[in-house]
Amino acid sequence: MPAQSKNSFGSRSQLAVGDTGYDYFRLDAVEGSERLPFSLKVLLENLLRTEDGKNVTAEQIRALAGWQPDAQPSTEIQFTPARVVMQDFTGVPAVVDLATMREAVVDLGGDATKINPLAPAELVIDHSVIADLFGTRDAFARNVELEYQRNRERYQFLRWGQTAFDEFKVVPPGTGIVHQVNIEYLARVVFARGGVAYPDTLVGTDSHTTMVNGLGVLGWGVGGIEAEAAMLGQPVSMLIPRVVGFKLTGQMPEGSTATDLVLTITEMLREHGVVGKFVEFYGAGVAAVPLANRATIGNMSPEYGSTCAIFPIDDETLRYLRFTGRKDEQIALVEAYAKTNGLWHDPSVEPHFSETLELDLSSVEPSLAGPKRPQDRVLLKEAKDCFRQSLADYVDGTFVISKGRADEASRESFPASDSPTVFRNGQDDADKPHDHDHSVLEGRPSNPARVSLPDGTAFDVDHGAVVIAAITSCTNTSNPSVMIGAALLAKKAVEKGLSRKPWVKTSLAPGSKVVTDYYDRAGLTPYLEKLGFNLVGYGCTTCIGNSGPIIEEVSAAVNENDLAVTAVLSGNRNFEGRINPDVKMNYLASPPLVVAYALAGSMDVDLLNDPLGEGSDGQPVYLRDIWPSSQEVQETIDTAIASEMYTGRYADVFAGDANWTGLPTPEGDIFEWDSESTYVRKPPYFDGMGREPEPVTDITGARALAKLGDSVTTDHISPAGSIKVDSPAGKYLTEHGIERRDFNSYGSRRGNHEVMIRGTFANIRLRNELAPGTEGGFTRDFTAGGEVTTIYDASVNYAEAGIPLVILAGKEYGSGSSRDWAAKGTALLGVRAVIAESYERIHRSNLIGMGVLPLQYPEGASAQSLGLTGEETFDVTGVPALTDSMPRTVHVKAGDVEFDAVVRIDTPGEADYYRHGGIMQYVLRSLL
Repeated sequence: MPAQSKNSFGSRSQLAVGDTGYDYFRLDAVEGSERLPFSLKVLLENLLRTEDGKNVTAEQIRALAGWQPDAQPSTEIQFTPARVVMQDFTGVPAVVDLATMREAVVDLGGDATKINPLAPAELVIDHSVIADLFGTRDAFARNVELEYQRNRERYQFLRWGQTAFDEFKVVPPGTGIVHQVNIEYLARVVFARGGVAYPDTLVGTDSHTTMVNGLGVLGWGVGGIEAEAAMLGQPVSMLIPRVVGFKLTGQMPEGSTATDLVLTITEMLREHGVVGKFVEFYGAGVAAVPLANRATIGNMSPEYGSTCAIFPIDDETLRYLRFTGRKDEQIALVEAYAKTNGLWHDPSVEPHFSETLELDLSSVEPSLAGPKRPQDRVLLKEAKDCFRQSLADYVDGTFVISKGRADEASRESFPASDSPTVFRNGQDDADKPHDHDHSVLEGRPSNPARVSLPDGTAFDVDHGAVVIAAITSCTNTSNPSVMIGAALLAKKAVEKGLSRKPWVKTSLAPGSKVVTDYYDRAGLTPYLEKLGFNLVGYGCTTCIGNSGPIIEEVSAAVNENDLAVTAVLSGNRNFEGRINPDVKMNYLASPPLVVAYALAGSMDVDLLNDPLGEGSDGQPVYLRDIWPSSQEVQETIDTAIASEMYTGRYADVFAGDANWTGLPTPEGDIFEWDSESTYVRKPPYFDGMGREPEPVTDITGARALAKLGDSVTTDHISPAGSIKVDSPAGKYLTEHGIERRDFNSYGSRRGNHEVMIRGTFANIRLRNELAPGTEGGFTRDFTAGGEVTTIYDASVNYAEAGIPLVILAGKEYGSGSSRDWAAKGTALLGVRAVIAESYERIHRSNLIGMGVLPLQYPEGASAQSLGLTGEETFDVTGVPALTDSMPRTVHVKAGDVEFDAVVRIDTPGEADYYRHGGIMQYVLRSLL
């Protein structure tokens, strides 16, 4: 803490803001600080303030001040975040672990209250609402009702945590998305605590914590495991990073949105390569980027792979703080501190950077990203052609379209051509015999299926049909320009007489209640509702797989005919299998384009040249006819949004509604576990744990649980989305008397390790090369002669036989969200090591945090180049050297193949975690 700083550089000084005086730590007391990028200056202040001579030393401070931009990261520092922010999916298991640690401390003779957050921890319940109901006025109320029914046990547990732990606050359900609540209310920008002023910094249990980087607040996503340690006062061990400078010039052109900008930046940075690096925006163009757009850009840092993506503090930061109702005293502190301590943006000064990129904002064009990765940007003008090219990856066999039907709905979106043609895998096969009169849709596979709704509406759905159009996700619903843009487009569409296509499930899930306030004040709500964009909840919905079921009759047609249908969402994630189990192709788009695709009803439409539909006057209506100008959007923002909306909505943000306050709340320092609960159970992490760690050992006689390819994400590994009846997790719940309708999602059951371990590696799109021809959580069990079974069932057999397990993987293993269960589930399945070609930062760290050894093939090598099939028996030797050192390699023998694998334990702190069997065990022993 600040009072404990050794102050070796004499940097402690005084700052007066109005009538209040603060201590602060001067950066200019350390030689070299003036040339550092903004983000490293924040880290330098952190070290000066927390210097204790042990974890944080004068040598670390000198190393950071003497940072060499061209150097590869090699110097470890200890970063102590000012606070921790969590969402409920990742926050519940964190609180479960803290509750379990309290019991473990008592079992080892300690004091339970030693386990208490030492840094402010705030949890926003935003991940549990599901868009079950949509398109009706009462959709929000009914979805909230269902949310409480499903999550009652979890919410009671969190209310216990709020009373049992100091410095722990909970924002109740139905309030907003954690990242939007963070930038609109929780973020301080500059902290004032204990008479000391210092930069607001944080770690969060969601990878999109980086949204707050737009406010000049340094922070990033970590797993729940790492967040727990930060809450308990443990610094985050890290290497001084490379910093990529991203220069912005010019101004955004008419017709382009913040979403188009961030998709452009995502593509550029992913192509450049920024994994493990800081990204920092600078240059004269920064002033032209509104704070909401900065937050949008910061939000998608995980999509381009950087640790953070930060903007400096400037007048726009102060304007936003004022706009969102922050107190005058706080704004004055931010300005005075930033200007006094060298953290104020001066566009004429270019800091030193490791690498630089540049973007002229005027070059940004309307874009989407898809069909399965955020970095796969597609220009809107090329979206139809790109969709057709991608379609061949999702459909096989012969796909045909029937000749034109008499009904209008079928011709409206899927017009048939005149000559009958059959396509196989997208190739013209007109000379082959066929039984029916069919035709092809302009050179792409087609397989129309007839759908009749209960109200008598009938239509065909085909490959490319948009079955979900969702305005959702923290990336965009924090941004008034795109939200107002979507609503104005809806207004113009309704005035023209357009409506959504009947097969599209539409939803509106804003990031905070302020959004619906300004929609109501601007008179725009009725137009969104007319198109089916009724409020479904305030929280993460479609973007995290909480889209709810698509229209029942459409779902049946999609599954019976194996259609490759699409979702268009204003989110940040579109990985395979994430959005909805019925949907194979997912596209990220701005909120106005989400509305446009709901009107068009298909990805097989050129929005710039094809009509969206027919207006009430019988004339075709084009996107250009209803696209609002930037002037219209700004005028609406100016008249409809006021700072009182923010102060009003956040006045009692922790209080909750009657649903929340009416929950019976357990009391006491130790949580009383319910043995019948299927939501919250005491995990086994500390079972049999002693005061001293067990010796580090080699791994012998191991078997491969899975052999995976490139870009396996934490979505593929961690349990997420709905729970299938015939899955191991579904069977577990059924055995415990839970009806299918009450299964809820994996995310909602993260507090129950029994459910989560059964869902690990069970994603419906996972392809395990050990079990070719399967998709989902299947493998071969070599205790049973190599028969194909579920990954969970095989792991049970291996555990009973005393056989350790390994995972083989390709490049970018564990990319995506900072899911702690991707590591927890891996460890609980009995996996001792992962061997991959490369890792995403957070997952590698989390594996170590759970006692799993991350190894990397030699440079240029892979499972394929080494001839590994996954059927081998594995021995990993040289591991005990980790007992008192950090060996760079260990020796792997896999059948007849031998190689030296790189040990991806990158810092001494990570080595300590591994020696103790995990980060929680290390922290617990430290507290004893």
